[in-house]
Amino acid sequence: MPPPLRNLRGWTRDEWRRWLIHFAILITGLALFALGLVLSLQSNLGANSWTVFHDGLARRTPLTIGQASQLVGFLMIAASWLVGVRPGVGTFMNMYLVGLFMDLILEAGWVPLAQAYPARVAMLLASVGVLGIATGIYIRAGFGAGPRDSFNLALIRITGLSVGVVRWLIESAAVLIGIVLGGHFGVGTILSALLMGPAVSAGFRLTGLSSSGTPRRAVDGQGTAAAPIIDEVESTGD
Repeated sequence: MPPPLRNLRGWTRDEWRRWLIHFAILITGLALFALGLVLSLQSNLGANSWTVFHDGLARRTPLTIGQASQLVGFLMIAASWLVGVRPGVGTFMNMYLVGLFMDLILEAGWVPLAQAYPARVAMLLASVGVLGIATGIYIRAGFGAGPRDSFNLALIRITGLSVGVVRWLIESAAVLIGIVLGGHFGVGTILSALLMGPAVSAGFRLTGLSSSGTPRRAVDGQGTAAAPIIDEVESTGD
């Protein structure tokens, strides 16, 4: 875990080094997460749920898909904050950098649109795998969950519904609105939804996280067990 920012003035050189390492891990995870989203979009089988919505929003406005992602993330952070779910550094970095990296990857043409069906399937599966690993990496950095997880938690507190029900309702609404707006929906959207849970679980294991998002055997500076990075919401990354 990175050292808490409230003690910033008293940080030692080792604490600065530890914070910078965790920050670099966060940036790496968010860059990979953006790559996974672009892979889903360019698989030509249907983007994942939120990307369908962001793609549809971008098609109906002057925004790029990355800017659409940033706008939605900002609104979710604001709404969550109003009901007491305070964002962390990682929440804001997730909101801004994932969208930025998506636009950079698309503009550079690093991920071409898949044409042949085997390539489309391979790209979709690669997307799910990359998203799972990226989620583990950026959660492992210890800067907090993303804006959509914060919004899920806010709705759980307001409605009293379970994590699974709230997440299903939000992501279903995002897909339906995205379809109406013309977002890239297809069988890949459904497959991504089915495979994402196991992919995130695998990403957690690969990065040494427990199922709650807590580093295994991790301790804080006082020698006590580190607090869960995601407390009440099962993370799927963005």
